[in-house]
Amino acid sequence: SRAVPVVARGFHPQPINASAKAHQITALDFSLNIGQSAAFFDTGLGKSFIELEFARQCHEETGMPSLILTPLAVAGQMIREANKFNIDARQIKEADEVGSGVMVMNYDRLSRLDPSKFGAVVLDESSILKSFAGKTRMMLMEAFSATPYKLAATATPSPNDHMELGNHAEFLGVMRQQEMLSKWFINDTSTASQDWRLKGHAVEDFWQWVASWSRCATLPSDLGGDDAGYVLPDVVRTLHKVEADRSTGTDGNLFRIPELSATSFHAEKRLTMQDRVAMAADLATHGKPVTVWCESNEESAALAKMIPDAREVRGDMTPDQKEALLLGFVDGDFRAIVTKPKLAGFGVNWQHCAHAVFASISYSYEQHYQAVRRSHRFGQKEQVRND
Repeated sequence: SRAVPVVARGFHPQPINASAKAHQITALDFSLNIGQSAAFFDTGLGKSFIELEFARQCHEETGMPSLILTPLAVAGQMIREANKFNIDARQIKEADEVGSGVMVMNYDRLSRLDPSKFGAVVLDESSILKSFAGKTRMMLMEAFSATPYKLAATATPSPNDHMELGNHAEFLGVMRQQEMLSKWFINDTSTASQDWRLKGHAVEDFWQWVASWSRCATLPSDLGGDDAGYVLPDVVRTLHKVEADRSTGTDGNLFRIPELSATSFHAEKRLTMQDRVAMAADLATHGKPVTVWCESNEESAALAKMIPDAREVRGDMTPDQKEALLLGFVDGDFRAIVTKPKLAGFGVNWQHCAHAVFASISYSYEQHYQAVRRSHRFGQKEQVRND
């Protein structure tokens, strides 16, 4: 099969914001000319700025407002970023607040809007497409199927998760996921699951197609930019061991032998909770900003109690409460924040903090990576430590 040409549906951009760096200009040129594309850029490369400038240019081009959808607490941060670059953007919560320019809103309020009012839509942290229940994902796809200009931006598209690439292609109106699978993939029946793998001869063809509607970068030099300031020293990681009493709950064996199932994993974590929380609180008790990541509500409550000057961000808070705390941490209103990667792991910038304590282990590499990168990113001046 020959490469499928992607039709450019964009426009020739106006002069790009003077603050743009070389790699950001390359990215913006591409996305504005193509019209509907993805930006797979690692954390810290300035995705927010690229999204804002894309949205501003589309507003100028269409005369209609542009919409940027973000995860919780990123909206407020996006507005701060816009002010820094003199881009007219505002955060909205209801349909009657839509005005001219760039509108920024949390994903969870999407159902309140009329999508046809927007000339462009930007999905911030678009890998969220895969974590949404099918219903929300379909709603996003349908809501913006007729929107002329689209940009999907994320740091962590998993290169082996072809379904995720398919989701992006479908959202961008490039190709339906089913068509992508039948064109380049075979259903691997050797495994019980429905695994799709790339046909051997299709590898180059497939990635050429992905490269025709997306740009991917780990460092500015990938797009002809300068890496100064972007190459950070590695995180200093220290692993701490908590001793667990394995002579209880042994089911008649000499020792308890936990299985690698989620149920057994959680049961095991409950048995070590007190010791883990005490050790984590001890590590987080010092004079500097610290982020303490945990996995359960019990851990969160216990940690917040034991760590001086700590505030907890919990799932049962209102979006406004969460946002106020996540931004308050950046502003130095309190020293330590206790939360879960799935609540605050995506999109927030905490370069003011160089120490993270992980009080629990997690199954999700993506969530862990995103949590680490809240602090380990462009603009971080100190050596980052993870306990």
